[in-house]
Amino acid sequence: MNADKLSKRLETVVSFIPEGSRIADIGSDHAYLPCYAVDKGIAVSGIAGEVAEGPYQSAVKQVKYSLLEDVISVRKGDGLEVLNQNEADCITIAGMGGALIASILENGKDKLGGVSRLILQPNVGAAAIRKWLFENGWELKAEKILEEDNKIYEILAADRGNPKTPYNQFEREFLLGPFLLKENSPVFQQKWEQELKQWRNIIEKMKEAGDSPGLRERKAQVLKKIDIVEEVFDEKGKRT
Repeated sequence: MNADKLSKRLETVVSFIPEGSRIADIGSDHAYLPCYAVDKGIAVSGIAGEVAEGPYQSAVKQVKYSLLEDVISVRKGDGLEVLNQNEADCITIAGMGGALIASILENGKDKLGGVSRLILQPNVGAAAIRKWLFENGWELKAEKILEEDNKIYEILAADRGNPKTPYNQFEREFLLGPFLLKENSPVFQQKWEQELKQWRNIIEKMKEAGDSPGLRERKAQVLKKIDIVEEVFDEKGKRT
């Protein structure tokens, strides 16, 4: 057990934690992230929240192993229910689907009163998070995209503010990310090439699946996303 070195993904999450924060890491697994952030002097205290017994016990062991029991509290519970009011000013949620992260934030909105920063790393479905942030008064401040172990991850950092600030074209930027779209990195291009391939395969399979109102609606949604990405690639001189 060692929290001295994090994965590139979690290191990037930590890089967005403001110095001196009281952090709450939801879905903390082994509690590597809060242990690292506190040990390196980035955070002054931490809460590691876990809903499942196995990861909860792993987090307890890691905090004890790291000699941080006096500053990191490990708690078992669902989402933000592990928090009391004004206990944390920075919340990290990493390694889940975007829709699940959005639902955790929605269900725990009453616990966000003292929170000034959210750092969110969805494995898929970042658009659901951007939409939630926009609708709930959180301003997207930064995004990163990276590849690690043949997987591509997006990391979003948001503060309270004007949620409209980073957006010019809502539909495409909710999907692709306003900062990531502007940066247009090779990893960004790789991600959306992969997504296009998957969506085109889905459309082909839908053609074989007959016809129904639900299928037509799903097909329209997928075709819309294909159009958005193809349009972006065309504008940036990259065809696929």
